[in-house]
Amino acid sequence: MSTSKSSTQSRLGFSERWVLDVIRQHEPIVRSDLTKHVDLAQQSVHRLVEGLAQEGLVRSGETVRRGRGQPSAMLEIRREAAYSAGISVNTDSITICLVDLACHTVEQVVLRQPSLNRRTALVEIRETLDRMARRNHVPPEKIIGIGFAISGFFVPGGGINAPEPMRDWSLVDLAPELTAFFSRPVWIENNATTGAIGEKMRGAGLWAKTFVYISFNYGFGMGVVIDGRPYFGAHGNAGEVRLSNPVEEGESRPALRYLIDELRRQGVAVDSVNDLRDRFDPSWPGVETWIERVMPQLDRAVNAVAGLFDPEAIVFGGQIPPELGRMLIERVTFWGAHRYGVGSPLPKLVLSQANVDPSAAGAAMLPLDALFYRRERD
Repeated sequence: MSTSKSSTQSRLGFSERWVLDVIRQHEPIVRSDLTKHVDLAQQSVHRLVEGLAQEGLVRSGETVRRGRGQPSAMLEIRREAAYSAGISVNTDSITICLVDLACHTVEQVVLRQPSLNRRTALVEIRETLDRMARRNHVPPEKIIGIGFAISGFFVPGGGINAPEPMRDWSLVDLAPELTAFFSRPVWIENNATTGAIGEKMRGAGLWAKTFVYISFNYGFGMGVVIDGRPYFGAHGNAGEVRLSNPVEEGESRPALRYLIDELRRQGVAVDSVNDLRDRFDPSWPGVETWIERVMPQLDRAVNAVAGLFDPEAIVFGGQIPPELGRMLIERVTFWGAHRYGVGSPLPKLVLSQANVDPSAAGAAMLPLDALFYRRERD
């Protein structure tokens, strides 16, 4: 179930979205090869491609000849046909990602230490997005929607319960305000879920169809992808591991806010999560203390998702410093006795492999997926 807050509907039918998504995944692809990926007759595929071309969504390139048959055109997405923006709001930074119709990143900008006042931050976001569009010669009317990724969990009434530094973003239904402010349809999701979507498009999801994305930020959450599709949950809170631990164990969670607290107690000056990521030193006093404290909960989380979802991979992502991520991966313990000396297959533990901010990139995919690529029957 999607937690999209927009009622915008795709103008494309199920089969059109199917064919368009296959072209996106395999471009450039020979037209005659499309039938290898869609369960449709060649004549139907030809008709659908012609319709997509008339809509201005795909283009034909050079032709190739195979055997004695007629030459077949190479197909690709018209990237400039539409664009989408993804905005990831964290406690100490906001990342803005502009992508084209083929889901390729046009530009990404990080706003360091933005205002904690929601209205002031939104003005800064809009001004930055306008500059990005001008720099990349993107007509504003071609930005068809905006995906918002925010730390926290959904509450009844459409609001987000965000971490304390983001109090001004919390417990209000953001969708109407954001839609009016940006004059575009808006989709809102938890940043761990959009991180998983971004990882699906540009990272471990290229080889793992089912995986769990652990988002280490000021807080600690997870996003889940099953058979290539993000899983949102009934209330949009799938992967909300906060609910699996007693309140009194809160400071033992592997949330980076508690690592910063420990480092400060040890005399290491760290300003923010971004500062931690930029300057992380594994020899800092307090790092080992924090790791020893959080490993029981991290082991619990990893073993739980390994058993529940049987994923091919568990990805350590979010804002975690890469070296710290490697240190945690090396210490994870999988539980369970081996019957007859044979255990069940285990997921690979890997660092995020996306070369852009997965949360912002994943947020940018939400409008494109909903309007052009989602392959669920209406």
